[in-house]
Formats: sequence, structure tokens, C-alpha cells
Amino acid sequence: MKLNSFKQKLHQIIFESDTRAGKLFDEILIALIVLSITVVALDSVPSFGEKTRKVFHILEWGFTAIFTLEYITRIWVTGKPIKYIFSFYGIIDFLSIVPTYVGVIFPQGFAFASLRMIRLVRIFRILKLVRFLGASRIITQSLRQSRYKITVFFTAVLIIVTIMGSIMYMVEGPQSGFNSIPHSIYWAIVTITTVGYGDISPITPLGQFIASLVMLLGYAIIAVPTGIISSELINQRKPKINTNTQTCQHCNHSDHDDDAEFCKKCGTKL
Repeated sequence: MKLNSFKQKLHQIIFESDTRAGKLFDEILIALIVLSITVVALDSVPSFGEKTRKVFHILEWGFTAIFTLEYITRIWVTGKPIKYIFSFYGIIDFLSIVPTYVGVIFPQGFAFASLRMIRLVRIFRILKLVRFLGASRIITQSLRQSRYKITVFFTAVLIIVTIMGSIMYMVEGPQSGFNSIPHSIYWAIVTITTVGYGDISPITPLGQFIASLVMLLGYAIIAVPTGIISSELINQRKPKINTNTQTCQHCNHSDHDDDAEFCKKCGTKL
């Protein structure tokens, strides 16, 4: 009973922030995440000397040890460890600590070049901050509700750039840099998104006229996804946002009403 009570208290501190201890835990965790990201960024600066890099190395192991302890504790106190491990936050927590341990297994040799890329996964720690942004739920919900409209929109854009790229391949040809239809489609994507790298450009009058139409079309297309998402945000009509952070210890469900005493998903007492 004492062990269950201890686990329940730890769960409340780690997964919720309504209590003083929970808020303090979140504040400390945010500070550690920001500091660890800073160390990762500074470690990539070539001008720092060997002594400084040793300090960064020690700090990195310190942050990794803390985040590892946090990760293991979250698994231990939750009622469904597997669900947490394969949840969005569980995967992010895992990705934020595993590269340091991979460096111990492959410290040198031919894998060193790829290892440096793997270590960059530590930057995923910044995504751990997402769990502290309550307003992100509104944006996430808007994106979810508008996913079909956005899918149709991107399908239409894909069709347009395929057609325009094929036309430009026939009009300009390899002599202007349009060596193939896929290469021409790449030009259409760059142009219609108004990026304009300039590595490929039409030289014939007809090609330049078509390019002008694609550029003008690009300005109109850019506004479409913004309008779709903005419309969904407005349609929500200020939905009720629960002010509590109660998380069910049994199933990890957290979207509870402020006056809820039991989990709305599994019925466990909160």
C-alpha cells in the first residue's frame, strides 16, 4: 500500500502540474531541457577548445543521466508502460537520451561520421517542451480537423506542378537546363512556392511567359492552407479548455473536466 501511495504521488508530480511540487518539477525540467539544448548547440561550434569540449561532454552525461532517470520513472509510475513508451512523448523522451549511449558502443571507427549525425537527435529534447504548451491542443485539433482539405489541396498542387513541369520540359528542353520531367517538376515546385533558387530558369519568351503565370499562381496558392487552418480555428468558437492537468495513472488519459473525480476513459479514481 505504501509503495502504491508513493507511486501515485510520484505520478502526480511528474505527469501533473496542479500541485506546488508538480509545478516545481515542470519548471526544473524546462530549465534542464533548455540548458541541454544550449550545450548541444555550443558543442557544434568549432572555435571552442578541448577543455571546453570536455566540460560539454561532462554536462551532456549529466543531462542524459537526469533524463534517463525521468524516463524510467515515468515508465514505472504509469499504469500502462507500453502505452507510454510508444506514445508521442515517450518516443521523444527515448530519442533525447539514446544517442549518448550509442556513442559509448561506437566511440570511433568507420561509424564515427554517421554517429555524429545520430547525436544530433539530442535536439529532439526541444520537443519535450511541447507537453508544457496547453494552447497547442487547439492548433493540433484544428490541423486534425482540416487534414482532409489540406490533403486535397496538396494533391491539386502536385497535379499542377506535374503539368507545368511537363510543359516546361517540352518548351525549354535540355538546352535550358530542363533535362528531364522530374527535374522540370522540381523547377515548378521551386517557382510555385516562390522560393526561386535560380539554378534553373527559362530562356525562351514562351517559357518565361509560362513561368510568370506559375509565379502569380504561387501567390494565390500560398494563402490557401493558411485560410483552411484559420477557418478551423475560428470554427472552434473558443472551446472549453480544462484548467487542470490531471492524468489518469492507469491509462494516461489527461483530458478531464475540472470537477472530474474519475477518469472518463477507464473509470479509475483520479
